[in-house]
Amino acid sequence: MVFSSLLFLFRFLPLVLGIYFLAPKKFRNLVLFLFSLIFYAWGEPVYVFLILASTVVDYIAGRCVDHFKSTGKINKAKIAVAASVVINLSLLCFFKYTDFLIGTMDNLFSLDIDTLNIALPIGISFYTFQTMSYTIDVYRNDAKVQKNFITFGAYVSLFPQLIAGPIVRYQTVADQMENRKESLDDFFEGVKRFIIGLGKKALIANQVGALWSQISGTQIAHLTTATAWLGAVSFTLQIYFDFSGYSDMAIGLGRMFGFHFLENFEHPYESKSITEFWRRWHISLGTWFREYVYIPLGGNRKGKIRQMRNIFIVWFLTGLWHGAAWNFVAWGLYFGVLLVLEKLFLGKFLQKLPAFVQHLYTMFLVVVSWVIFSWGDCADGMGYLKTMFGIDGCGGFDNTTLYLLLSFAVLLIIAVIGSTRVPVKVWNCLKEKSEVGSMVLTGIGVVVVLVISTAFLVNSSYNPFLYFRF
Repeated sequence: MVFSSLLFLFRFLPLVLGIYFLAPKKFRNLVLFLFSLIFYAWGEPVYVFLILASTVVDYIAGRCVDHFKSTGKINKAKIAVAASVVINLSLLCFFKYTDFLIGTMDNLFSLDIDTLNIALPIGISFYTFQTMSYTIDVYRNDAKVQKNFITFGAYVSLFPQLIAGPIVRYQTVADQMENRKESLDDFFEGVKRFIIGLGKKALIANQVGALWSQISGTQIAHLTTATAWLGAVSFTLQIYFDFSGYSDMAIGLGRMFGFHFLENFEHPYESKSITEFWRRWHISLGTWFREYVYIPLGGNRKGKIRQMRNIFIVWFLTGLWHGAAWNFVAWGLYFGVLLVLEKLFLGKFLQKLPAFVQHLYTMFLVVVSWVIFSWGDCADGMGYLKTMFGIDGCGGFDNTTLYLLLSFAVLLIIAVIGSTRVPVKVWNCLKEKSEVGSMVLTGIGVVVVLVISTAFLVNSSYNPFLYFRF
């Protein structure tokens, strides 16, 4: 079940909201826990036991860490943390990377080992990181242990952010899990944010995604350089509106139930360096790797060489986190190299250039990165990149390029503008001129976006969520 489905919008969500607000406050976490499990089990009934297993493991580990620390048995507390990390990573590696490792070994050593064809549990990368961070934070005294299993289970399985993030660390919602206060203002703000995300997904991401699907489905030898760049730009826009739209919906849903999740995107396509881009894109993932990998490895505290090593480790793992394929590893290392270069000298050089040059530099490298990211077959991905740079393909420009460009021009312009802060600035200007007028326009806009998005969803069979596979 996905947020941008009619089943979720008009059946599941109204049902859970109705029962949630009718229930006494002391039972509301139980309502969320049960409905979150139903939400997860809807598509994968068997794997609901996997998320329950992760919940039990980290609930017990957190209690053990708290007990051992309070009695001065620090070594045993460390063992409890280690057990949590090992069990969680073992489950993640088995379900996500076993077939990848078997396939790699087969290719390297000409073996004939059959893959296990293990179905990837949806959202396992997200909830695994959440549960691990809880136990680690309890050990660090960054979070208090949660002794109520239902409350902890509601945190782990919370359906607004369960499937594709953002990664919500327990310390940021610990108080909200037990003492949140729902209000009409929060509810309507949540509805508005959810519908904005739905519009991003249904009206922009799906539509530019259709363009990317058409271009990427064409044989590479038949593509022109201009068409290849048009496809790369369309995927760049699709993945932003797809994932940021999902994050908006997740944040909006959380707000309806009284939760205040942290932002996950801050207009990353306005960045003027790759370093800045990764401070604005998928913020929750970057924060997780910084707090639980980069800093524990030493961060930038032990000299340049160690810092560069730590950056490469983090970005190798970041690439691997996104998927069990070599293109994701290559994508992660690609950014690792760029970030190291900016740390060493490129960052200072960029600051001397005009702002628009810095922006062009960043977006050029980001667009190229999404091509590496999008092609599961590295050979095909390399072929596509060659076409983009005029090495292969069937020329620079043709009638197909012109037709696609004219057909999608308005949508692409809207998407480019929508990925910046321009709409926010325009809205703030309107709000300053008339508070009442802006409220009326907000209400009308929300209804219009909901109606049009629903119409698109009814008539469209193309409705993927790119980050579901992670």
